[in-house]
Parts: sequence; structure tokens; C-alpha cells
Amino acid sequence: MAEGDREGEHTQPFTPEFTGSFTAQGLMDGPAPVPPALHSPQPLVVPGVDQFLNRWRFVLVVTGVWIVAAAAGVGLYYWWYQSLDKTMPVFAVLVYLVSCIVGSLLTAMVQNRPAMSATAIALMSAPFASTAAAAVLYGGYVFGWITR
Repeated sequence: MAEGDREGEHTQPFTPEFTGSFTAQGLMDGPAPVPPALHSPQPLVVPGVDQFLNRWRFVLVVTGVWIVAAAAGVGLYYWWYQSLDKTMPVFAVLVYLVSCIVGSLLTAMVQNRPAMSATAIALMSAPFASTAAAAVLYGGYVFGWITR
């Protein structure tokens, strides 16, 4: 006979039996005391490793990534503008955006390297630089600076 087939048999809630080897902490008791070493963690400073990045170095890193991103934006827009079938250029833009985001997230996970943090910020804002460069190319087509 299966357990579910027994008629008239009621189940009782489980109540654990404490043998006294340890005391149970109730919900109304205060939180467990924290050891004094964990109250104020001190930052780990490695000698010879910069903890910050100079402004001019940050600008150089962002400018370098943005120049590459601007070239990619101009190339992708030119390919899209000249293409009769827009499927592949639009897919390439999607792959470019996803690779910028994933590259930025992976680069941001590097710890204690301020230049890598600047690279992560630059990669995350690279689609903006690509769009700005493509907008300049679009303006060149619209205003007649570039002949078709």
C-alpha cells in the first residue's frame, strides 16, 4: 500500500529535538558578533602599482580607442550606404555593438589596473564615436561635400 493510500492517517509537523550539545539561536536574538579584524578592512596597496590614472593618460587611452571606433563607424556606414542588400552590413553593425559591449565588460573585470578601466570605459563608449564619425560621413553625402 502506497503512502498516499493510507486513510485516516494524519501527518505531524517535524519538530527537531535538541539534545543540548549546542544552543539554537532564535530569530529574536541579535546577530552573531563580528570578529574585530573584519570591522574595518584596509585596502591592499601594492608598491609600484598606480592606484589611479592621470587625466592626460585617460584622454590618450579613450582617444586611441575612439579613433579605431571612428574608422570602424565610417567603414560600416560606407558599406551600408553602398550596399544594395542591407542585411550583411546591419548584421556586421550588430556584431560590432555586441563585441564592444562584451569587450568592455570583460576588460572591466581586470582588477588593480587603472589603464584597463580606462579601456573599458572607452570600449563602452566606442559606439558613440562610431556614430559620430558615420554622422560626419552622412553629412558629407547630404551637403554635397562627397560626390556619390
